Amino acid sequence: MADITTTSTQATEAAPPSHWRAGVWRALERLLSFAILMLIIEGGLRAFEVPPYVFPVPSDIAVALYNGIASGLYLNALSVTLTEILSGFAIGSICGILLGIAMVQIPVLDRIVYPYVVALQTVPKVAIAPLMIVWFGFGISSKIVIVALTCVFPSLVNTIAGLRAVDSDRIALITAMCGSRAQLLRYVQLPNALPYIMAGLNTGIVLAVIGAIVGEFVGAKTGVGVLILQANFGLDLASMFAVLVLLAVTGVILSFILRQIELKLCFWSGKATK
Repeated sequence: MADITTTSTQATEAAPPSHWRAGVWRALERLLSFAILMLIIEGGLRAFEVPPYVFPVPSDIAVALYNGIASGLYLNALSVTLTEILSGFAIGSICGILLGIAMVQIPVLDRIVYPYVVALQTVPKVAIAPLMIVWFGFGISSKIVIVALTCVFPSLVNTIAGLRAVDSDRIALITAMCGSRAQLLRYVQLPNALPYIMAGLNTGIVLAVIGAIVGEFVGAKTGVGVLILQANFGLDLASMFAVLVLLAVTGVILSFILRQIELKLCFWSGKATK
């Protein structure tokens, strides 16, 4: 009997989990659909003889992408842009979370600060980017500031929403047990707000990519945005599309990493981003 149980257990452990197989099939389906779409676009562009300066065929874009990566040009520019994205995202998100906690704990701060935050978010970042260039120069610092300003609002709003969405019965229980405001924040409000905060971070990382490119468009010495402008001025649409593909893949990877972190941290909640 013991041998049968051991054999069954070993067979169960050796078998790949079903969710892993499902994930592989979903990935294959997406790759297949993408390949079919590229073939259709390639065939359509060649059939209608669309000029490459209007819309390049996917094969030319793939060649330009390979050459840019192989030469190291794209990777060097991407490393600069990634530094701007991650640094600004970290600074802006931390500031937004801390400010959101402070505004919930101190209502008067909410009434005073929130209108200014909304006003700052309403102003397009492309409008204040030249001002950041004047204040912080053409280096990486101005781009980090622009990205940070872009990421503050999503983290702030979602933190406030999560902290205020606590069940009143839980608050009453902590109060009845003579719990302090710090204990209420630590054991009830923050765990409840964590899925909301992660949702804000998922939004912020996408906006961070946009903010970094906007800053590089306005003024920069290097970066992915500079490559896009150079390709645009030279009417090299294949290279421009190749850089855009690289940028899109980077954004997808960053968002995927955050979603995996969210699934690990918020496994107990049904609010985790799928």
